[in-house]
Amino acid sequence: MKFFKNLPILFLVMICFISFVSVNAESQKETVNIAILGYGTVGSGVKEIVDNNFERIEKSSGKQVKVKKIFVRGSHTELLNNSNVFTSDFEAILNDPEIKIIVESMGGLDPAYDYVKRSLENGKDVVTPNKELVATHGAELLKIAAYNNLSFRFEASVGGGIPIIEPMISSLNANNIKQICGILNGTTNFMLTKMINENLSFESVLKIAQELGYAESDPTADVEGLDARNKICILASIAYGKHIYPKNVHAEGITKISSEDVEHAKNLGYVIKLIGYAKKEENDKISTFVVPMLVSYSNPLSIVNDVFNAVLVDGDCTGAVLLYGKGAGKMPTASAVVSDVIGCINNSKALKKVYWEDSNNKDILNDFEDFEAPFYIRFQKDNTEEFLITEKMKVKDFNEYTQTFEKLGFRVFSKIMVLD
Repeated sequence: MKFFKNLPILFLVMICFISFVSVNAESQKETVNIAILGYGTVGSGVKEIVDNNFERIEKSSGKQVKVKKIFVRGSHTELLNNSNVFTSDFEAILNDPEIKIIVESMGGLDPAYDYVKRSLENGKDVVTPNKELVATHGAELLKIAAYNNLSFRFEASVGGGIPIIEPMISSLNANNIKQICGILNGTTNFMLTKMINENLSFESVLKIAQELGYAESDPTADVEGLDARNKICILASIAYGKHIYPKNVHAEGITKISSEDVEHAKNLGYVIKLIGYAKKEENDKISTFVVPMLVSYSNPLSIVNDVFNAVLVDGDCTGAVLLYGKGAGKMPTASAVVSDVIGCINNSKALKKVYWEDSNNKDILNDFEDFEAPFYIRFQKDNTEEFLITEKMKVKDFNEYTQTFEKLGFRVFSKIMVLD
């Protein structure tokens, strides 16, 4: 009976003991220190998510994540003077054994390539949204990461906040990828949507995109298809296991698209989109390029508008799979970066799944001139403007076809590939 009388006291003691153990376990939870290189749109977004969503990140990773250092250039004196988190000394970050993961968000190749390569060589996992870096040096950096049993992750480099790389290497890894079609640049998609819906000229919509912050003061990378080219190279490298270099891939932008072409396409049952394309041909070579294309209303890519992006992956088992969402922006992109940070933590001792081999592109790429598709052509003869869509033909044959038009006195205004 005395035992039962003491039950409440025993129960209270047990509660206190469990609480003590729990609190002590929390205090002993491992902290993973990361460093961010660059504090622009994406870098600041990563810091914001790590600070504000720390409980969610801890649940997902089982560890506390802390931004220990942020690298900025020496010109950022205000940041450097007011916080011990900011530094202009990359070597201090590189040589800090407590920093386990580097987030590179500087963009471009110089000094990003050097910093990322040295980070991997010095035993640090790396996460980056830098599509130019991955498209240009991906094979080399993945090889260094694999040799050192590290992660080199870049989910945000293609789709921003759209999960595309993880699905391709995990959910679709039983498939042979027949082809990939993607709207991979939000700026040009916004501009084309404006041209379609409001019958505006290229010059007018470019000005609007710049005023809204969607296009840079120098919009070349977007409007000439260079940004989309980096992204399709990454996707094709993943799909086909060989590094495809942007310098070897044909790219055209939207600078020659007119409001007349947009209107004619609409009347024919199409919309014009800038498409990144990759396909494994029957000769086992790869056709890949970026060009404006007429996309049929029956194709799901035709309804992807404004700054949204989408990737259509066609697997031999799954058929067509569409991944859709915001392809850019501070928080969507930063979200994908932080997700990769969590992936590094959860797989720190595992072999990494993302890998492709270096390659001689002459051996694996089809000549763009040999690609076959129907084409739209707009021309004028005797002051009468006309347009038509050809049968399927090779690019080089279509170019000869249009040259014949011109020799016969026709004035050719536009030539646009049709997505078959």
